[in-house]
Amino acid sequence: MDLNTVVSYRFATSRADLILAPGEKVLGGGTGLFAEPRPDVTGIVDLSTMGWPDLEVSEAGLRIAATCTIATLVAFAEGRGPLAVPGGWAAASVFPVAANALLASFKIWNTATVGGNVCQSYCAASMVSLAAALDGQAVIWTPDGGERRQSVASLMTGDGTNSLGAAEVLRAIDLPAVALRSRVLMRKIALAELGRSGAVVTGRVDADATAVFTVTASTLTPTVLRYAPLPDAPTLAAAVGAARGYYTDPLGPADWRRAVSIVLAEELRAELAAGA
Repeated sequence: MDLNTVVSYRFATSRADLILAPGEKVLGGGTGLFAEPRPDVTGIVDLSTMGWPDLEVSEAGLRIAATCTIATLVAFAEGRGPLAVPGGWAAASVFPVAANALLASFKIWNTATVGGNVCQSYCAASMVSLAAALDGQAVIWTPDGGERRQSVASLMTGDGTNSLGAAEVLRAIDLPAVALRSRVLMRKIALAELGRSGAVVTGRVDADATAVFTVTASTLTPTVLRYAPLPDAPTLAAAVGAARGYYTDPLGPADWRRAVSIVLAEELRAELAAGA
């Protein structure tokens, strides 16, 4: 969509360039920014020239630059990128599953960025589902030249809203190695075969037997449930059913979202228990 109120476009190459003037908006891939009218936007600051490495592998885990495209993340997970997935990072197998939970074609993956998907902060944002399930931390640059960190799960405040300050910029998402070494499964359901996710549920078991279940898309903000060890079926069903924020919209009523989230969580719990 044309943004006919934009009168300036500049490329950022340093943190100083990220000091935004009134009406300026940062651009990652642009698939969200150009998706709807934004009459308040008068200038665009392009992050693609910041030179951030798409992916950085370390002993601490995986850093995903905010400007990394979804296609690049999927290629890494599938062994098609310049970086190899470290041995034991079993959770990388859910990266493509999360990407396919996005209401977008593979063509959009080549432009849409991980950071942009997180900053859009929609309930059904697939990269939010992925990062929340793996205890992802948002690395946020503050306008005073500093940096703060916040879990992606807590960053979301509602459908399309988050706690990022007006002058803050998402630099990266850090996924910890402990979560990447876990066994992780993800399930998605939608009312239409190619429709937006109505519910996304992820189940994970860490090396220390801690179990983490994450409910997204069906609730306004991510719901993260932790147990040690795996809970029994009634315990998990009760917790998923009691999650806050189930909502109704044209893509599904709240009671349906709650019911299918309980079913998906139990499927994951049973499969993880069998694998253990």
